[in-house]
Amino acid sequence: QPGFENKIMHSSFKVGDTRLMASDGCSDASKFDGFRLAISMDSEADVRRAFDALSEGGSVDMPLTPTFWSPCYGMLTDKFGLAWMLMVPGPTPA
Repeated sequence: QPGFENKIMHSSFKVGDTRLMASDGCSDASKFDGFRLAISMDSEADVRRAFDALSEGGSVDMPLTPTFWSPCYGMLTDKFGLAWMLMVPGPTPA
């Protein structure tokens, strides 16, 4: 179908025991609205690496910074218009 040359028909990946599936060929929408994908990583180095890679060609909505819930948290929108929240989880309250 014309206009779908650079779209992903089907992708599948696992997070723990859960399989997530996604497609960007469902509509003519040019961006995602009202949705952010949150990813929690084990180390600040991992968060910084992912943040830098995902923000390349996109925009930083909130630079990486400590918050009351995370020692390293930031928000960005990637070059495809998908909004992300990346973080290292903070300590679990007692």
